Amino acid sequence: MTDTREAFLKVSWANVLLNALKILVEGSIGLLTGSLALTADAAHSIADLLASGVVLFLGRAAHGDADDSHPHGHARFEPLSALFVGGVLVLLGLKLLYDSANSLLTGTTAEYSLWLVVGLLFALADMYVCYWYTQHVNQELQLPSLSALATDSLNDLYTTGAALAGVIAMAAGHPIFDPIAGGVVSLLVVHQGVEISRENVQYLADSAPPESEQQEIKARIRDHAAVNGLHDFVAYYSGHVIEVEFHAEVDRELTIVEAHDIESELRERVRHVEPVSDVHVHLDPAGVGEWKDADDTSATSAGS
Repeated sequence: MTDTREAFLKVSWANVLLNALKILVEGSIGLLTGSLALTADAAHSIADLLASGVVLFLGRAAHGDADDSHPHGHARFEPLSALFVGGVLVLLGLKLLYDSANSLLTGTTAEYSLWLVVGLLFALADMYVCYWYTQHVNQELQLPSLSALATDSLNDLYTTGAALAGVIAMAAGHPIFDPIAGGVVSLLVVHQGVEISRENVQYLADSAPPESEQQEIKARIRDHAAVNGLHDFVAYYSGHVIEVEFHAEVDRELTIVEAHDIESELRERVRHVEPVSDVHVHLDPAGVGEWKDADDTSATSAGS
């Protein structure tokens, strides 16, 4: 938990600092040159900075240990912070789409300047480092909030790249490509924001994990030599991790110590499935017949 928390904090702070640096450079060049393009991109990054700050604030709570007020830990803070990022992306994409449409309708054009290219190239390099570092660390952590920040940085690469393409077209005498490129990318931003939001609403709503993961968990339980039947199986998301509950039928002649050992083994077997966290096991002695009341999808024959 400590290593995960430290890695999370490093990546979160990197996102905050790199977004702040992008705002400073682009904003300064935009104000000095009077460029609306760089000023708008800097304003775009203010939303990213806000999202990074919220992820840092909520994520620190998510990686805290369980306490009296949160006996199951703080895992739900993770998807909550990612959901915020998704919402910011949707709002930002809609704003960019509006600005692009307005430019096309009013015929507003920007004037080419070499400083525009310098500022946008810096922004591309800055966001690439942010995206690569976040994605690299999150390959091991697999945290939805960091995944959302990586997606946000990737969106920055697209939007800034589109702005750069528009500036290049502007230099070639085709300013109309600037708002067109912005409109296309804004639709991508909205789409990815909706996908992030939908995924993390699923985590927050205690939804069931994919059927393939449920089948893998059931197979690990049934493969234990002492298990004769399985019923009352439930798997659901608690934050971005999975909690599992089930009843397993075992030999009624087992001693308490033997039953305890089997329960511990089953718990460890299931926890080896990523991203299972808590496992609640109830052992039923053979012959009680509880498994007969379970449906066909969650029970096995007592003699299997």
